[in-house]
Amino acid sequence: VIERQNREIELAKKQAQMGNETILAIAKTVDARDENTSQHSERVAEYSVLIAKRMGWSKERCEALRKIALLHDIGKIGIPDAVLNKPSRLTDEEYEIMKSHVLIGGDILKDFTIVQDVADGARYHHERYDGKGYPRRIAGEDIPLAARILCVADSFDAMTSKRCYKELMPVEKALRIIREEEGKQFDPDMAEVFIHIFREGKIHLAEPAELKREKKA
Repeated sequence: VIERQNREIELAKKQAQMGNETILAIAKTVDARDENTSQHSERVAEYSVLIAKRMGWSKERCEALRKIALLHDIGKIGIPDAVLNKPSRLTDEEYEIMKSHVLIGGDILKDFTIVQDVADGARYHHERYDGKGYPRRIAGEDIPLAARILCVADSFDAMTSKRCYKELMPVEKALRIIREEEGKQFDPDMAEVFIHIFREGKIHLAEPAELKREKKA
């Protein structure tokens, strides 16, 4: 009986590891479409878990959030390269196409049973606390909590990373924007927690693509 139980435990561990590796591989596949967003999903996951831990979430709940964050941009798989990697400002029509990644992602993940509520992260991370986001324009606590955490983490990484269409933003300016957007774009509690965590030195910033290429060379 003990041997059988041990075999079952080992099998469960292997299945969990396989699930984790699959999720990470999917996240890297999405990020790899643009070198400038390399490891974006991993950083968003790191920031999100730090926020959740500070809020007292359990280890199991934090691990679920990590997976939700890793998959939050999966819908970008369905966005044409000409829009996703455009080196200049998007037109209104192109922006509408880009915004559709949240619906595509939600649809891809709606039957994904490994992680509970994983589709909510993909579908709602661009909703705003004041109800002016997308796709549903829901507001406040009607936005799933995981998505409110993702909104702060995703926005900070987007601001402080160099993209094909913009230079990276100075960190202090990004933090000032997060502070100014409390109660507007961001849940005030999530924004406050993130700023405190950053001031404690727990946030690791994105490394510019140019520096990565220099290191490889």
